[in-house]
Amino acid sequence: MVGMELRQQLKLSQQLVMTPQLQQAIKLLQLSRVELVDMVHQELEENPVLEENPEPVPSFEERGAAEVSSEREPEPQSPTTSVPTDREAISGTREIDWEKYLENYANQAPTPSGSMRSGSDELPPLEATLGNTTTLADHLRWQLKMSVVNDEEERFASLVIGNLDQDGYFKEPSLEELAREAGLDPEDAEEVLKMIQLFDPIGVASRDLRECLLVQVEALGLDIDVREIIDRHLTNLEKRNYQAIAKDLGLEIGDVYEAAKIVGNLEPRPARNFVSEETRYIVPDVFVHKIGDRYFVVPNDDGMPRLKISNFFRSAMDSSPEAKEYVQNKLRSAQWLIRSIDQRRRTIVKVTETIVDKQRDFFERGVDYLKPMILRDVAEAVGMHESTISRVTTAKYVHTPQGIFELKYFFNSSIRRTTEEDIASESVKSKIREIVGGEDTRRPLSDQRIVQLLREGGIVIARRTVAKYREMLGILSSTKRKRYF
Repeated sequence: MVGMELRQQLKLSQQLVMTPQLQQAIKLLQLSRVELVDMVHQELEENPVLEENPEPVPSFEERGAAEVSSEREPEPQSPTTSVPTDREAISGTREIDWEKYLENYANQAPTPSGSMRSGSDELPPLEATLGNTTTLADHLRWQLKMSVVNDEEERFASLVIGNLDQDGYFKEPSLEELAREAGLDPEDAEEVLKMIQLFDPIGVASRDLRECLLVQVEALGLDIDVREIIDRHLTNLEKRNYQAIAKDLGLEIGDVYEAAKIVGNLEPRPARNFVSEETRYIVPDVFVHKIGDRYFVVPNDDGMPRLKISNFFRSAMDSSPEAKEYVQNKLRSAQWLIRSIDQRRRTIVKVTETIVDKQRDFFERGVDYLKPMILRDVAEAVGMHESTISRVTTAKYVHTPQGIFELKYFFNSSIRRTTEEDIASESVKSKIREIVGGEDTRRPLSDQRIVQLLREGGIVIARRTVAKYREMLGILSSTKRKRYF
């Protein structure tokens, strides 16, 4: 029988400890600009020690080109400032004199964090950014109020309108279920549904594409051949198999072409004009400006709250120990936040400067000269881990002389070329788009033909890779790109 005993042992091991400020720095680094602004506003509400600096942001003309040089020297610290380092704050080897810190902080001139452009005069007025759109449901209910229906029919119609999908179709639940819930006879429910389908936009509340198109054909009083083609040959119509349609219905191929034109002008998505998609405004995190023969990377701080520590709470340091401890905790949190935001800003600028240096041909001549580059290339150049570079380049945008791009755009795999150095995959996509854009729409190029044209330009690529890039660009296959009229 084995005895049980208590024993003390010493064990030496290494482990990674994520300090609160390190966690905060990593979190801020992977936030997009919009998310960062929201996070700063939340901190302004929760931390009374923080306040927004109301001083105007200096413009590029006021700061001068020399200040934004990529080779600028670090700003000297004030000799009177007593700001504890992260290591000292964590280990507790140095007692922080918060009273002296507040006094020195108040005496410092605020560090400008502006961008190269003032921007305030270029922004549209507030009323130009506001809008009041009418939803499809509101538009249909307005028409329902003007229709002659009883209470059960109105209740059923409201249920149908409330169950339309984003395209304006009524697919679930079933008509019988809603009729039972509204206390309406299923036959009457079918009539109410037909009434809704004739509302504006015509075809709304249809149960499938065929019904949607047939409702529009009936409302417009179109030719019976068009109805037959939609009812019996919708699949062949999609595949542009006009010969099969003509043979089955006994029509001339020219008549089928004309009917296909008419169907092409019908609306397959009745709710298209009522889809309230949220507009995404891309605000660049950094600007790349060319001055002479040099490129300068400048952070964009327009619209970013400029934080400072409020002097109002200096008096609280002399009050009760509980108040003093509360203010000290808030001061420490505010200091970490300001430092993390500044570190994030510097990291994005540093990574962008490296990208500009490695992709100079792109900035000079365009996307055709984009070079293959991976995260490791930038990570080794700036002395950071690849995961850090990944966080920095995700959802961060740069304004360049060639347009606005996500920083991840510059990282591409390489495609082999026979005569020159490897080319970036994004450049190959651009060439595919150019080739398809110049083709004869009556005889579109197949993927294999595109492969041959690329090989003639020295780019070695497989057909399946061309198909993959074509799909990524949203380009249809050659059979679906073909135009008969």
